[in-house]
Amino acid sequence: MAGAVLPLVACVLAAGAGAVWLWRQPSFLPDGPLALVLLVFGLLGGVACTAWTLHRRVQEQALQDALRRTQAILDNMVDGVITIDQHGVIASFSQAAARMFGYEAGEVMGRNVSMLMPEPHRSHHDDYLRHHLQTGEARVVDIGRDVEGRRKDGSTFPMHLSVSQTLQLGAPVFIGLVQDISQRRRAEEEIHRLAFYDPLTGLPNRRLLMDRLQQALAGSTRTGRHGAVMFLDLDNFKTLNDTQGHDMGDLLLQQVAARLHECVRETDTVARLGGDEFVLLLEALSPRAAEAAAQVEAVATKILRGLGQPYRLGELQHRSTPSVGIVLFLRDAVSMEDLLKMADVAMYQAKAAGRNTTCFYDPAMQAAVAARAALEADMRQSLRDHDFLLHYQPQVDRHGELVGAEALLRWQHPRRGTVSPGAFIPLAEDSGLIGPLGTWVLDAACVRLVRWAAQPAMAHCTLAVNVSARQLAEPGFVALVVATLARTGARPDRLKLELTESMLADDVEGVIAKMLALKALGVGFSLDDFGTGYSSLSYLKRLPLDQLKIDQSFVRDLFANANAGVIARTIIGLGHSLGLSVIAEGVETEEQQAALWESGCDAFQGYLLGRPAPAQAMESRIAAALLH
Repeated sequence: MAGAVLPLVACVLAAGAGAVWLWRQPSFLPDGPLALVLLVFGLLGGVACTAWTLHRRVQEQALQDALRRTQAILDNMVDGVITIDQHGVIASFSQAAARMFGYEAGEVMGRNVSMLMPEPHRSHHDDYLRHHLQTGEARVVDIGRDVEGRRKDGSTFPMHLSVSQTLQLGAPVFIGLVQDISQRRRAEEEIHRLAFYDPLTGLPNRRLLMDRLQQALAGSTRTGRHGAVMFLDLDNFKTLNDTQGHDMGDLLLQQVAARLHECVRETDTVARLGGDEFVLLLEALSPRAAEAAAQVEAVATKILRGLGQPYRLGELQHRSTPSVGIVLFLRDAVSMEDLLKMADVAMYQAKAAGRNTTCFYDPAMQAAVAARAALEADMRQSLRDHDFLLHYQPQVDRHGELVGAEALLRWQHPRRGTVSPGAFIPLAEDSGLIGPLGTWVLDAACVRLVRWAAQPAMAHCTLAVNVSARQLAEPGFVALVVATLARTGARPDRLKLELTESMLADDVEGVIAKMLALKALGVGFSLDDFGTGYSSLSYLKRLPLDQLKIDQSFVRDLFANANAGVIARTIIGLGHSLGLSVIAEGVETEEQQAALWESGCDAFQGYLLGRPAPAQAMESRIAAALLH
């Protein structure tokens, strides 16, 4: 304000001084009123000059204040502001733009704005601008769009650009508002990743797989070339999870995903559906079915070889194998869901064939799978309806005295009739129903032991119960047995759990720990089917066993195969050397029993000594034998 007042004071003083001087120099003034008029006009002229000067200074000050406010606003905006003239030369560059691009304003002022653009726009910008000025066609002006910006260090980043056009002194000026959208772009990419990719392996998930499968079917229709869907499942993956923990399982899945990528082309898709299930989608195979099948089989062989190599999971070296189901497709004759179902059916057929193999889909398999699914549904319903029951097969010693029995699960279905254990036990294992079934068997067996304890003829008997690998692998297995014994009141030393050699292959130390915990309570253990599975004497001597059971295949071939007899005698000798009793199952003839008796076998079980029967029938038969 002082700058505006000082000129005013100067003008007034100058006008006053001039008037006084004239007043004191009569010779320069006309006489009379005219002199007074001239004096007044002189004073008024000075005042007018002063007023005009003051107005101009006030306007200039207001303009400068407005410019400072505008600049302050621009400098504090998150978005950058850049202005260019009609030649593309940068006229202004805000602080936000400087931070965004890495340049100081002085480094870009007066230079072409194309320096802030990556190729190819960098080379074509002047042509874009000239075309707009000549035709008025708006490609960027008044049209917000996402583009790439180029920083001083040469790196690029995504930004949103909005350009408006105005006039300055009659010439066009362009004002660009730029916003760094890197964070938004990362958020969008993360949302896309979570929606379409498996977070553990980084592979496409089911949603993205179905989208690509739809495109593959359309491509097959267009080109007439075959495609293939491969459904892959890791063998015995649950055992790894149960024994080593889910962290180890996750490590295995990540390594499997990496190996699968190495087995296919870049144009093929490897997806994870969940758990240990993977799907591979192969496209652009041969138009001829036989050649397409051979191409897929070559990929499958590569997968079996690659996934069969050892894995390093932390400090653990682990081996895993896959079962692979394959279905070919041509055009869109089959729906996407049906293709996956067919490949799934073929995968289960590969498992049934012994695992670690591949199998092509066969329509006959679908009927078998449908029957299997119906049987599983009936099993679940029968568990609820209590259609399962136990039969008991007696076990006798060398003197023919009853020493115990084995509890054998039977299924009496209201519609199917008696279902063979060979039909439903493997299904129960695969479906997970073996858990609740095994719990029911253990409970029913302990209840039967309590009833036998009240019968003089049966009180001394032990009862053998088969335990599955999945049951034994459950962390709460020991607690389940302890709780069942406590609830029913059965004597632990009358309960004998039968294990198979195959259970020792995956987690020997874990099995031994659980056996020792139950052995401390008095529970006995028998090793079933001895000689047919995983035989390691170093582990055998560490197991807290009470009994070895000679597999019925050796008993059946005692006289048909000399090796069978040698093996039976060897098992008996080995058992006795380890302080274990030996029982033979499947004894059907007196000759078989006599040969085993002469070899020193301690106990016998089989049709010769009694067929499996309900508890009441077996107890009545035993009572009748005692009376006789």
